[in-house]
Amino acid sequence: MPVYEHQRPLVAVLAALRRERLDCLLIDDGSGSDCARALDAMAAADPAVFVLHLPSNQGKGAAVAAGFLAARERGFTHALQIDADGQHALADIARFVGETRSSPDALVCGRPRFGADAPRSRIYGRRLTQFWVAIHTLSRGVPDAMCGFRVYPLAPVAALIGRAPFGRRMDFDIEILVRLHWLGVPMRSIDTAVRYPADGRSHFRMWRDNLLITRAHTLLFFGMLKRSPALLARKLARPRSIHIAA
Repeated sequence: MPVYEHQRPLVAVLAALRRERLDCLLIDDGSGSDCARALDAMAAADPAVFVLHLPSNQGKGAAVAAGFLAARERGFTHALQIDADGQHALADIARFVGETRSSPDALVCGRPRFGADAPRSRIYGRRLTQFWVAIHTLSRGVPDAMCGFRVYPLAPVAALIGRAPFGRRMDFDIEILVRLHWLGVPMRSIDTAVRYPADGRSHFRMWRDNLLITRAHTLLFFGMLKRSPALLARKLARPRSIHIAA
């Protein structure tokens, strides 16, 4: 989990993960001293909880990538990514883990179901991103590209991070999904509720992050052009995703 000043909602998220007997790696993305101390206290209270402190705030993508590499070094084969702010449906953790155990080679992605509390700008932005992701991959085989509730097979992810530059903020979630699709990693999707509590704390910055996402789409578009013959051949061969309804 990437964490940046989310020590309060993190308590419930961490408890849900531990109920599933999952080891937890908390990536402190340059939080202040109060949050850093809270994370260290959580790790001290549970030997299955680990903390990696980044020296400064580098962005969600950089924190997640650092977590993937750290998990790989610890010998883990898969990593469940979930936001620390409590917006994801914690009751669905078992479904994601179960699907991963059934399909260990696949990337399991959340397909969000939004409620009335979802900002309209977020919904429209996701629709636009899905349009561009379909172009980048020449398919409808990539589930929602912005939901941060996923289980990754770490072997292809670590290899990608080691050889390709990635966006370091909110653009990371989009880019890594597209690049894993280019590699032929199979994908599964699970419907899951996403909520936006009134007292929630979002670190999405409208202008900065939208510019970074636009830049990522531009780079991915040209990457698609180079790979288009292979992508078209794969499209004709077989589908690459399975959607699991709630």
